[in-house]
Amino acid sequence: MKYMLLVCGDDTADASGMAPVEPWVEELGDRGVRLHGHRLALPADAVTVRVRGGEVLRTDGPFAETKEYVAGFDILECDTLEEAVEAAAKHPVATIGAMEVRPFWPMDGEEDGETQIRALDAERHGTAAYRKAVEDVLGGVTWPLTREVLEFRVHVDESVAFGHALVRLRGTRSDGRPLDDVLRVTTGYRNTGLRWQIVHEHISAVTEKAGE
Repeated sequence: MKYMLLVCGDDTADASGMAPVEPWVEELGDRGVRLHGHRLALPADAVTVRVRGGEVLRTDGPFAETKEYVAGFDILECDTLEEAVEAAAKHPVATIGAMEVRPFWPMDGEEDGETQIRALDAERHGTAAYRKAVEDVLGGVTWPLTREVLEFRVHVDESVAFGHALVRLRGTRSDGRPLDDVLRVTTGYRNTGLRWQIVHEHISAVTEKAGE
């Protein structure tokens, strides 16, 4: 499940002893927990917009005057709220400010979207385009090949999704040598409203296990 982590700073706090944020970002990024995030400009650079009676009212500054303000955000993907809270507690700003952890509003069909994408990936295996992509990476091979998905992670948003897979292919090369290779497959998907479609795919060889 996805969580929005609002990093709340305090303009009265002393940040001179705060640990750097970069190690936290790198650790959670490597674990696939932190999907995205960024710092925000100071509240003085904000513009607050309201519409009243059809008139657009613009005010320079934040919508509320307070010593605490949102200094940045991070999008986390965790199995439980407790896991998200644990990640928030390790953020350096938590020692001088506050971290608000809020789950994303559940989207209808989000799980169905992942199911559709996994089915699309399975169908992709038998297409001519997939065969050409494999041959471009591995060279001449004799089809069919045995395909084993070692790992497949999918991140689904409302209209886009990304898949990261490790795929092991076994079979025979065109020159008769045995083939046993692992490929890294990165795929981008887009929801067209009727179905998910593949809009980008990159395949690269990770290791050559046999036939060297």
